[in-house]
Amino acid sequence: MDPNSCSNIEAETKEMDVRSLSASHQHSQYLHKVGIPPKQNLLREFIARVKETLFADDPLRPFKDQPRSRKLVLGIEAIFPIFEWGRSYNWRKFRGDLIAGLTIASLCIPQDIGYARLANLAPQYGLYSSFVPPLIYAFMGSSRDIAIGPVAVVSLLLGSMLSNEIDPNQNEAEYLRLAFTATFFAGITQITLGFLRLGFLIDFLSHAAIIGFMAGAAITIALQQLKGLLGIQKFTKKTDIISVMRSVWGSVHHGWNWQTILIGVSFLSFLLLTKYIGKKNKKFFWVPAIAPLISVILSTFFVYITHAEKKGVQIVKNIEKGINPSSVNQIYFTGDYLLKGLKIGVVAGMIALTEAVAIGRTFASMKDYQLDGNKEMVALGAMNVVGSLASCYVATGSFSRSAVNFMSGCETAVSNIIMSCVVFLTLEFLTPLFKYTPNAILAAIIISAVIGLIDVKAAILVWKIDKFDFVACLGAFLGVVFASVEIGLLIAVIISFAKILLQVTRPRTAILGKVPRTNVYRNILQYPEATKVPGVLIVRVDSAIYFSNSNYVKERILRWLMDEEEKVKAACQPTIHFLIVEMSPVTDIDTSGIHALEELHRSLEKKNIQLILANPGPMVMDKLEASKFANLIGDDKIFLTVADAVSSCSPKRVENV
Repeated sequence: MDPNSCSNIEAETKEMDVRSLSASHQHSQYLHKVGIPPKQNLLREFIARVKETLFADDPLRPFKDQPRSRKLVLGIEAIFPIFEWGRSYNWRKFRGDLIAGLTIASLCIPQDIGYARLANLAPQYGLYSSFVPPLIYAFMGSSRDIAIGPVAVVSLLLGSMLSNEIDPNQNEAEYLRLAFTATFFAGITQITLGFLRLGFLIDFLSHAAIIGFMAGAAITIALQQLKGLLGIQKFTKKTDIISVMRSVWGSVHHGWNWQTILIGVSFLSFLLLTKYIGKKNKKFFWVPAIAPLISVILSTFFVYITHAEKKGVQIVKNIEKGINPSSVNQIYFTGDYLLKGLKIGVVAGMIALTEAVAIGRTFASMKDYQLDGNKEMVALGAMNVVGSLASCYVATGSFSRSAVNFMSGCETAVSNIIMSCVVFLTLEFLTPLFKYTPNAILAAIIISAVIGLIDVKAAILVWKIDKFDFVACLGAFLGVVFASVEIGLLIAVIISFAKILLQVTRPRTAILGKVPRTNVYRNILQYPEATKVPGVLIVRVDSAIYFSNSNYVKERILRWLMDEEEKVKAACQPTIHFLIVEMSPVTDIDTSGIHALEELHRSLEKKNIQLILANPGPMVMDKLEASKFANLIGDDKIFLTVADAVSSCSPKRVENV
């Protein structure tokens, strides 16, 4: 461009600045200085921050200004919510809970037998886990809708991790002891997280990662059921898709049983049809709920009258009769298996918590009531600790059963008590009737149940919203399907943490421009009509500035400045003399962040550019004052708004042009 034209442009800009000078002086009298928060007692401030972090819901608030006797009652109700809502319990609510309890019992009994097999346990242990834990939860839980019992994902995870330590076929007794030990420590983990109010830790596993993990686990579980569906006797113990399919096709000529396939495929089709009917018409929600029990009754009767077990159809055989025996003396409290049980229990407990809390929050929002996450963790933990002493393995909230419970019109956790009573009657009187139940029908029930865990729409939505979230979803899915449940879970956790680290260490920054006919300054990428102020670069930092990102923030601002200087030079616009940093999104800053600002200030001084801050928050302002950084750049260089900061630059731009 012609140098003379550049000179003319600069002259015109100078005239415009002179015309705005008087207006700027008039506006300056309305400028507001940034307030410096009063000095706080450091100990009190620290205690207040800890209290807000761990006790944000102020759990002791109901106890304030209450007499001692009332505090005792409130304390009991806090631990056992049933004594709070039980006072208003009536016959109308009982009718709803009775119908819901009977409905979910018809669904849980066949599912429990199948899920126990996923955990490599005898069928009765699945029923045990739907007898004791729901009773404990009914007294201690705060959700009205969760249906408690074994679930597919946790059963598979537990069976996979336990099998890596002990072979369930060669050493059944030790395997069972390790299962009870893992359940005990799963409960301890859940109680600890709830008691110490550390429930936010389960949120580190992102929703997207959970979607992928659940979908991968559903496919893995379904593939595992091909053994029962096809009547294969020799089957791989690995869970990855390659090993499973190799085992399936390797036994196609001599391992498949056509009678088993006929039973399994027929009833699987029936179960899927009932799920479709229930999904299409909500009035028929009870159809898919009772379909598994009907399938068990019909298939058992068919096998009994045809003696299909003599033709290679594998059956459940004996389910031990009677309620839960004590397992207090079977838990490992010493030795190598103690640490192994602890490791497995922590992982299983966290996954069980994640599923239960997510389910509880979902249905609580539908009925518009509050769910105390920490109380839920204590309740879930208590039921698993007690369950481990009564021959149960890890139980949690089941989404399919909870959905049926909700649709059946449950009013309170009494529906869990009703379900538990039905399971009790089954254990005492009805288990011999399951002797001729074919394994194929249990496989079909599990396959139809886990299909609902594959949420394709949610995965597509994740892709549309956040590509990095989709990577976490896909990574967890592929890890489970092609490696193992543990690897998939590990990948999900790693990617979730990686996203957090990326967002913390690489916060977003943006260049701001003035929205026409306003004093509002916004991101020029979001608002293309926003115009930059000549001679001024306005940058916004969209994160707290900590040791983990302080150098990046400083370097990114300098790169913005370098790019902008090249642009204004090429366009023959006024050179930049002011850098305004919009700090309203900066919620906090540490010593490394202040050091980075000092380095930025020194770098700008060498370029003859003035650093100006706009709208720092109270915590940030307090630390800027304490570190003397405010004195370094000058108190008159810190403004309440970007508009005030730009107005203060107007007369100075004239002097520098």
